[in-house]
Amino acid sequence: MDRINEKAEKDISAEFVRIDKVLQGEPLDYSVIVDRISQSVPFYRAALKNAAISGTAVINNPFWWSADEKFFNNALAVKLGVPVPKTVLLPSRNHPDDTSDQSFRNLAYPLDWDGIFNYVGFPAYMKPFDGGGWKDVYKISDKEDLWKKFEGTGQLVMLLQEEIIFDDYFRCYCIGGNQVRIMQYEPRNPHHLRYEHGKAPAAQKLLDTIKDYVIKLNQYLGYDFNTVEFAIRDGIPYAIDFCNPAPDADIKSVGQENFEWVVETAATYAIDRAKKQKDGLDNLTWGQYVRTSCAQTPLTGGNTPEALDAQTTTAQVASEVVTEAKAKKEKAAAKPKATKETAAKKPAKKKE
Repeated sequence: MDRINEKAEKDISAEFVRIDKVLQGEPLDYSVIVDRISQSVPFYRAALKNAAISGTAVINNPFWWSADEKFFNNALAVKLGVPVPKTVLLPSRNHPDDTSDQSFRNLAYPLDWDGIFNYVGFPAYMKPFDGGGWKDVYKISDKEDLWKKFEGTGQLVMLLQEEIIFDDYFRCYCIGGNQVRIMQYEPRNPHHLRYEHGKAPAAQKLLDTIKDYVIKLNQYLGYDFNTVEFAIRDGIPYAIDFCNPAPDADIKSVGQENFEWVVETAATYAIDRAKKQKDGLDNLTWGQYVRTSCAQTPLTGGNTPEALDAQTTTAQVASEVVTEAKAKKEKAAAKPKATKETAAKKPAKKKE
C-alpha cells in the first residue's frame, strides 16, 4: 500500500479496504482490491464477489478461488503436460454432517485400495485436497501407516500423493500471470532458514523450464498472485503445490531481496489494473481453462490470452450486430402502416 502511494500516480492512491455495510449490487467504490484474507473469512469472500459484479478488479478472482482446489489443479497440469506427482482423491474417513450411508451409495465399498497403492506407491503424502499452510499433512510409509493416520482425518477429503525424493526444490512467485520470481528453497530446513539453502545456482535450462511451467499454470488457472513449488527429481521439475492465492511473503521468511521484488511487482501490477479498470464491467482475470470452455475451443493448441481476447471480441461484435439487426426488424414489424384513415384520425376527447 505504501509503495503504491510512493509512486504518486495521478488519480491513484491505496488504502486499507473499509467495509461498513454490504448492499446487494452496490459497489464498494474501489477500482482494485488486493485480497489476502478472504480464504479465512467467508464474509469477505461474499463481499468481494458483490464488489466484482459492480466492476471492482479483485486480485485474485474470488469466483475462481472459491471453486478451485489442489486435485483439480493436478488434473489440469496433467492435461497441460506439466509433470506432477501421481495423486488420487480419497473420500472423507467420516461421513459429513447431515449425511448417511445412503448418501454414499455411489461409492464402491471397499475402494480399490490395491489399485490406489500400486499407482501412488510408498512412501507417500496424505493432505487435504483443498488445504494449505502444511496443515493436516501426513507422511505415509505403508498401508498400515495409512490406516492409522487416516483415522484422524475426520471429515476432511484427502489426497494421497506420490513422494518426490528431490535433488533440488524451488518456490516461485507469479504476479500478473507473467512476472516470475524463482527462488531456490529447502522445505526440510526450519521455516526461517528455508531460503538459506547453501546450494549451487541452478542451470539456466532448468530455470527456463520452470518459468515456462509457472506461467502456463497461472495463465490457465487465472491467478493474478500465486506461488508454485517444484521438486526436482532426475532433472525433471514436478509441480508439487500451485494453489496458493494468498502466499507467504513475510520479510522474515522470504528475505529482503524476495520481499522487495514482491512488493514492487505487486504495487506496479495493482496500479496497472487500476488504470485499465472500467466501471460497470467485469474486470476480473479469468484463466484460459474457463475461457477455452466458454469459447468451446480445445484446452491447448495455440489458445493464447491474445487469441482468446480476439475470439471474445469477435463474438461480442457478431452478437451486437445480430441483436441490432433483430431489433430493427422487430421495430419495423411492429410499426403500423399509415393509411388515410389512421393518418388523419384525431384522438377522441376524453369525457370529463
